[in-house]
Amino acid sequence: YKRVVTSRRAGLAVVICWTVAFIVGLTPMLGWNNLKRLQQNGTIGSNLVITCQFENVISMDYMVYFNFFGCVLPPLLLMLVIYVEIFYMIHKQLNKKITSSYSDPNKYYDKELNLAKSLVLVLVLFAISWLPLHIINCITLFCPQCNNPMVLLYIAILLTHGNSAVNPVVYAFRIKKFRTTFQKIWQQYFCCKETLVLDFQQSDRKDMPNLQPQPATPLQPAHVGDFKSYPPLELQLQQAPLELQDEQRLKTPQQTYKLPPFMEQNAA
Repeated sequence: YKRVVTSRRAGLAVVICWTVAFIVGLTPMLGWNNLKRLQQNGTIGSNLVITCQFENVISMDYMVYFNFFGCVLPPLLLMLVIYVEIFYMIHKQLNKKITSSYSDPNKYYDKELNLAKSLVLVLVLFAISWLPLHIINCITLFCPQCNNPMVLLYIAILLTHGNSAVNPVVYAFRIKKFRTTFQKIWQQYFCCKETLVLDFQQSDRKDMPNLQPQPATPLQPAHVGDFKSYPPLELQLQQAPLELQDEQRLKTPQQTYKLPPFMEQNAA
C-alpha cells in the first residue's frame, strides 16, 4: 500500500478529481445551456435578463445525459462492483486458517473489513443524496407534462448540498485516524491550543501480517574489562548448533585470558 499510494500519486489523484469537477461544473457556462432555446421561443430578450431558476438556465439534456448518465451513474456502479469484490476477498481471507508467529492475520483483515464498511457507508450516503435529484431531472426531461412538486425538488437539492457536510462526520465516527486528525486540527486552528505534529505518513497497512521470516540482526560485542564478550545466542544456537571446543581463548594486544565455562558459551 505504501509503495503504490505515495504522497505524489495521492496529490495527483486529488488534482485530477478537482479538474474533472471543474470541467463538469463549468460546461453549461461554455455553451451547453438553454440560451438558444429561450431566444427562439421569445422568453428572453436582447438584454439576456431571465428569472434565475435552475431549470430555466441549465439544459436538462446536460443534466441527464452528460451529468447523470455520463459522470455519476457509471462511477457509482463501478464502485459498487469494486466493493462487492473487496468484501468477497476479505471474507475469503477471513475464512482461511492462516497462522503466523509474527502477527494475527485475522486482526488485520477485520480492520480492513471495518474500513471497507465505512467507505461503503459513504457510497450509500452519496447515492441517497444525489439519486433523488437526478431522478427528478430524468422525469422532467422524459415526461415534460408530469408535474414535479417544488417541495420534492427543494428537498432533493438540500440533500445534494448536505452530502458534502455528512462525509467528514462519517469519516470521523467510523475511522479513528480521521477522528484524531480532525480533533488535532480543531484544537490547533480553532481553539489555538498546542498539539503534536500531525503524522500523515502512518498507515493502517503497517499491521498487515508478515508471513516472511525476518533476517537476524547482527550482534554487537560489548566491552567487558580488556576483552570483548557477546550476549547469549540462545535463538541462534537452537537454529544452528555450534561445536564448542574444550578451551577457548580471546586474545588482546596486552594479554590472553582463559574464559570460564559459562563465558565460553556466551563468547561463542
